[in-house]
Amino acid sequence: MRLKNKKIPMRRCVGCMESKPKNSLVRIACYEGNLSVDPSGKAKGRGVYLCPSRECMEKARKRRALQRSFDVEISQERLEEIFEELMTYEQKSD
Repeated sequence: MRLKNKKIPMRRCVGCMESKPKNSLVRIACYEGNLSVDPSGKAKGRGVYLCPSRECMEKARKRRALQRSFDVEISQERLEEIFEELMTYEQKSD
């Protein structure tokens, strides 16, 4: 009997633009204009993936990656809140 190789789902980080295993990235979802960090990966709405690192967050901010991906205007305050929440995932992954 042959064992099947399980495929590891890959996603692209909007900060560094590298493809990485889905479980190493954090999903940010936008549903009806509301942004939220989605650690379960099952929230409604469009989602983008971001590495939980300061470098990727800064690259995403500089490129306006979240605004372009969701096609919505995001205030600096809300972006800071999202990045603050993402920082908790960076600390957990260390």
